[in-house]
Amino acid sequence: MKDYLLKRYKSFKYAFAGLKLFFLEANFKIHLFATAIVMIVSIFCDLSATEYLFIISSIFLVIIAESINTIIEKLMDRITEAYDVKIKAIKDMSAAFVLIAAVYAIVVAGVIFIPKIQLLLNLGV
Repeated sequence: MKDYLLKRYKSFKYAFAGLKLFFLEANFKIHLFATAIVMIVSIFCDLSATEYLFIISSIFLVIIAESINTIIEKLMDRITEAYDVKIKAIKDMSAAFVLIAAVYAIVVAGVIFIPKIQLLLNLGV
């Protein structure tokens, strides 16, 4: 049992070390900044539980996509630092994955926030 718990502890320790590395990435910082803004706006818009679920899920989708993109880019850089057409294509597709997730998050935010902001503006609040 002690061995099992030690392995779980080390597993979490490595996971948090990896998470710490993501926080050093410039794009990750941008996503965290956007997350903070969205969460502040969410508080003022009095979202329902379902709306919060969509917003939070969208945020996590973008962060997961960015994390996978970062891993793929770092792996490709380890393979070769020289220009390679196939590696460029892999990196471009990986970046497109983040773009697709971000567009989804923007659509979700628009569907949820635009009507609420319009209502706030009409009420003069």
